[in-house]
Amino acid sequence: MKVRICFVCLGNICRSPTAEATMRHLVELEGLDAAIHLDSAGTGAWHVGEPPDRRAAATGKRRGVRVGGRARQFQADDFDRFDYVVAMDQNNHRHLIELAPTEIDGKKVFLFRDFDLDSGKGQDVPDPYYGGDDGFEHVFEVCAAAARGLLDHVREKHVL
Repeated sequence: MKVRICFVCLGNICRSPTAEATMRHLVELEGLDAAIHLDSAGTGAWHVGEPPDRRAAATGKRRGVRVGGRARQFQADDFDRFDYVVAMDQNNHRHLIELAPTEIDGKKVFLFRDFDLDSGKGQDVPDPYYGGDDGFEHVFEVCAAAARGLLDHVREKHVL
């Protein structure tokens, strides 16, 4: 069985697709794509059906990582499909906990940067949407570090 992970931000066009892409890149490099399924979503519906922000896609392209997909909204029944629901910030984390149908589902919700041992607990992935290109570069770096920690966690916990 695959380990199933969904990354969640507000609109699913900047942070969560970047997190999904950086994690996918690592998973493929490690040859674990048959063991790990990745997706992303937003807590809001504003951008449903849209591709990732062009600045997020361009940042990934410069680094050899494809940031793709189409925005979708996270739904309560997604808890049935995923083992890990990984929030990009504390606001989305709270929203997901409230949306969780059961206490067990709520235990699937994690804060992404908590997997980056160098960032400290409770840190948000900053939202680059209203800023310039440098914000997307920073988000990519933050996501790459957290993705490495998450992959290490998943490998250890699921013996991959």
